[in-house]
Amino acid sequence: MIFAFGTPIPARAAKAATSAIPIVFAYAGDPVADGLVASLNRPGGNVTGATFITAALAAKRLELLRELVPNVDTVGVLVNPKNELADTQLKDMNAASRSLGQPMHIAYASSENEFEAAFSALARQGVRALLLGTDTIFFNRRDQLIALAASHRIPAIYTFREYVQDGGLISYGPIQTETIRQARIYTGRVLKGAHPGDLPVVQPTKFELVINLKTARALGLEVPPTVLARADEVIE
Repeated sequence: MIFAFGTPIPARAAKAATSAIPIVFAYAGDPVADGLVASLNRPGGNVTGATFITAALAAKRLELLRELVPNVDTVGVLVNPKNELADTQLKDMNAASRSLGQPMHIAYASSENEFEAAFSALARQGVRALLLGTDTIFFNRRDQLIALAASHRIPAIYTFREYVQDGGLISYGPIQTETIRQARIYTGRVLKGAHPGDLPVVQPTKFELVINLKTARALGLEVPPTVLARADEVIE
């Protein structure tokens, strides 16, 4: 069998290469829209897996950011335009912007060499808070992004807890390790003879809120008690 992780690209490549070998994925997109499965409940074919669905949480992240930074004029968004999920992320973020009446400024970066310029552009636009898009490059270079947010004094909300554990301000999203665990369970079932097309795509059932109070203090932010009360973990 084949295990495909990260973006839709590995799973799409595997599916294009074979319709016989079972494929199990774990990634942050919509497997139906991405053409990997016929439906979430009955995938059909030789592909199934688990999804993070992080892009669809833009409205909730924006609401949390506005609670942390009241009366924010403009929220910045950092997206990798080369990411397969970029269009979906921007669509969800623009919808959240319209529904909440929150102006947004989009910045783009597709490599670590473009991060500094992106943050400088956001600062010039008067951005006072940041939504970070879902991206493997962003996750792998999170230390650099966290440092840039700190140096520009821009409060940022991230997709996974690992950002906050490494010094980021706040994250809201699914538990990444749980999604991978579910995909591994499916891997075991497939290796024991289960057919991927009969295994429903696993979606997250729990989303966690993690806050770093040390970072909040460094930014001069007072985290509202209502936000602290909802946090699954508070890092002192």
